[in-house]
Amino acid sequence: MAKRRRLAVPKTEELEELEAGFAAKPSLNPFEGTASAPPIAQVAAEAASLSGMTTVTDRVELAKDQNDAARWRDAQDAGLVAEMLPIDLIDAEYIRRDRMVEDEEAMAELLESLRNNGLRTPIEVTREGDGFGLISGFRRLDAFRRLAKTDSQFASIPAFVRGIGSGQGAYVSMVEENELRSNLSPYERGRIAVLAVGQGIFESTEAAVDVLFAAASKAKRSKVRSFAMVHEALGDLLKHPVALSEKAGLKIASALRGGAQTRLRQALAEADVMDPKTEWDVLENAMNSSPSPATKKARGGRPQQVKPLIPVKLAGGGTIQAELSPDEVRIRVRLPGVSEEDAQELIEQVARHLS
Repeated sequence: MAKRRRLAVPKTEELEELEAGFAAKPSLNPFEGTASAPPIAQVAAEAASLSGMTTVTDRVELAKDQNDAARWRDAQDAGLVAEMLPIDLIDAEYIRRDRMVEDEEAMAELLESLRNNGLRTPIEVTREGDGFGLISGFRRLDAFRRLAKTDSQFASIPAFVRGIGSGQGAYVSMVEENELRSNLSPYERGRIAVLAVGQGIFESTEAAVDVLFAAASKAKRSKVRSFAMVHEALGDLLKHPVALSEKAGLKIASALRGGAQTRLRQALAEADVMDPKTEWDVLENAMNSSPSPATKKARGGRPQQVKPLIPVKLAGGGTIQAELSPDEVRIRVRLPGVSEEDAQELIEQVARHLS
């Protein structure tokens, strides 16, 4: 058997001589003017090169992530990203609603759909102090509140947070949604125009109709103005205004222009109205009756029954808005965090002032 040879560890001097030999070895490439780098240096260079490539890849991915994040923030700022909001933080009366009558049968169908399929279309809100004001989706929010009483999963609702405040954009958004989902009645269209003026959103009913129903034809906007006149003159006495057909509403508006307002109001005030048909019979009889000789015939124009007063801003935030009609003053105070005691004290102060 051959004897095994023992390996000796090379000395430092010998390693230095080997490295010097590699460095002095001429290049195989006749056009290369520099000496070849030592193997260790080549390995280090290759590692550095690979490290640089990894850095470039990471930078590309980081740039993509930053771009996606920016686009996400832009979409969120534009109100295009739905957020889950607690229903207790949403003020359903943030703006005056255009829908007057809720169909309980349709609500029952909505409740069943939400239980089985969830909410497919988020509501629209805008920020208001520490909470949110409802712009559109009143029925969906109402349904969630009913369901939340027995099921905690409905305690929050998907919502688009829009930056439109409570101005004209809020009313336009509400009207547009209801026109698309379920047509408003002619009376409801006229009524919301009057209410928006009362809130100080528009300077006149004509301006409100032109903005809220900008997509409608000129003839349709004229009809909306006629129903707005009906609401201004008789809205506080009508029991079934939504049941008025377009033909009936236009007939009433024509009578109002002819000076029949006092006669119609008196007839409604004295009548014992039970259903829409009875109410229309009362109106029709009053329109067909002869006016009192002492009554001066109006020269035309819109009867101004509801007059919006100038809103007053509160020093600590919030506003006080009011509407004046012949037989009442409607005051609306917008101020979050008011206690029940403060509200009661406010009512008593108003009573003492009017006494």
